[in-house]
Amino acid sequence: MLKTLSVCTIFIAILLASPAKATEDLIDVHIHYSHDAWEMLPPEEAVKVLRDAGLKKAFVSSSSDEGTQKLYAVAPDLIVPVLRPYRKRGELGTWVRDESVIGMIEKKLKENTYAGIGEFHVYGEDANLPVIRRIVELANEHGIFLHAHSDAEAIEFIFAQNPNTRVLWAHSGFVPPKKLAEMFARYPHLTSDLAVRSEHDNDGTVDPEWRALFLAYPDRIMLGTDTYAPELWYYVIDHANETRVWLQDLPPAVARKISQENAEALAEWALKK
Repeated sequence: MLKTLSVCTIFIAILLASPAKATEDLIDVHIHYSHDAWEMLPPEEAVKVLRDAGLKKAFVSSSSDEGTQKLYAVAPDLIVPVLRPYRKRGELGTWVRDESVIGMIEKKLKENTYAGIGEFHVYGEDANLPVIRRIVELANEHGIFLHAHSDAEAIEFIFAQNPNTRVLWAHSGFVPPKKLAEMFARYPHLTSDLAVRSEHDNDGTVDPEWRALFLAYPDRIMLGTDTYAPELWYYVIDHANETRVWLQDLPPAVARKISQENAEALAEWALKK
């Protein structure tokens, strides 16, 4: 299993991985570079992995934000910084009730440039807690998006607070295409990523239900890998190449939107200042 590989083995495998033979550039909107990742893989080598995968841009967030800043310093042309509200691992389930997070987020937004806040985890009625309410306010004040790992109920509460909020729904909410279509129809500022989703890919062809969703909402879907564990940096190049295969089963205009144009438009909107 991948998770049992030693740090040394993973590091060597990344270095030896063949560069992606990209038919087109991709943008990955779900990359993490947290402290245990940068201990394994120095920033220069992490950037090399992203470039070898043929990524035009990578949206990066980290626990703590130091990881994102390390990558951004090395490759500002490649990295789209996103501010994660976790100062360390272990805050995933506690941050929504920790009001000190608000001050940290406000301070970081003054110090650095970010396209969004997230990826953060919030479920159900917790989306109405003071910390989340302030995060929604800050996103709208700064004209940036929220990257939410949430159930549908939490997404509904966020939009109830401000329907103009831009939300990138991590993992497409782990909901089926029919539910995702319903959410897209209700919320025009909702987009989603495909990180850790594989149901749409049937050995290089696109599942019919997902195809219908992609064709109906070509402007709403983006790509993601989710390097939530350091070992998953080993998979970035393979994931990009596998993605290129099933994208070829879509109409070229739709494939371009999903592969890069939607993410490019979101980054340009958020970083227009």
